[in-house]
Amino acid sequence: MQRLILHGVDFSGADGGGAAKIRIAERELAPRSPVHVRGRLDRNGLRRAIVESQSDGREHLWRIDAPFGLPLECFAAELPQGFAEGEVTWRSVAEWMAGFDSARSWRGAMREMSRREPKRACDREFKTPLAPMNLRVFKQTFTVITEILLPLAEEGIAIDPVLMPANGYARVRVAEGCPASILHRRGWPTKGYKGGGEPPRVLREEIIRLLRKDGLEIPSQSAVEAIHDEEGDLLDAMILVTEPLGVAIPAELVATAAVEAWVY
Repeated sequence: MQRLILHGVDFSGADGGGAAKIRIAERELAPRSPVHVRGRLDRNGLRRAIVESQSDGREHLWRIDAPFGLPLECFAAELPQGFAEGEVTWRSVAEWMAGFDSARSWRGAMREMSRREPKRACDREFKTPLAPMNLRVFKQTFTVITEILLPLAEEGIAIDPVLMPANGYARVRVAEGCPASILHRRGWPTKGYKGGGEPPRVLREEIIRLLRKDGLEIPSQSAVEAIHDEEGDLLDAMILVTEPLGVAIPAELVATAAVEAWVY
């Protein structure tokens, strides 16, 4: 029986399409299945890889480390131009974002509406580090929504939970993941493993050890590469191929998650 292929994507919102900075780890969701590391990609390459995964007859879950939506709270007091009351859906928000010529101009418009940076329901549930509009993450939010998710939606790719088929089944699905949330839920170190020098390197080595103990089969060469990657990108991608968090969306938050997205 063929099993689900899980892809962990450490995303980049950097200028130049991510400049081949995106790291992807993947494995079959089964015991003793080794982790495979892809070569570096930019955002166009990532989008193509997701679309192409439709053609092999397997089931795929792409777990991407970037915010998939915006907090509903941002639209409670003032709707952007062009919105009507009751029209705040994930797609309407995403298409509104796509009308801006850059991540920075979009963030400027958000800050004109409010200078607050509220977190989403899923951010609070999973203790994600930053709100989607935060200065450190807003480029990731903007580019994943406008350059990855909207084009994938046009290709018929399911985006869980904001755009799913009526029957809930899709061979290829894309979902938001968060390495920090996974580490937190397992009680593992959540900070200090990124950067140069001995303490961060030792922490990366410890997290690799914990991932292996948790059941990930990480080849030696990939483990060494992740330990010596000072930015922690490859390690984050590997963390994202652990089993999904398995926390169902509470009934009272289903409608909210359909706009704001959810972490898996």
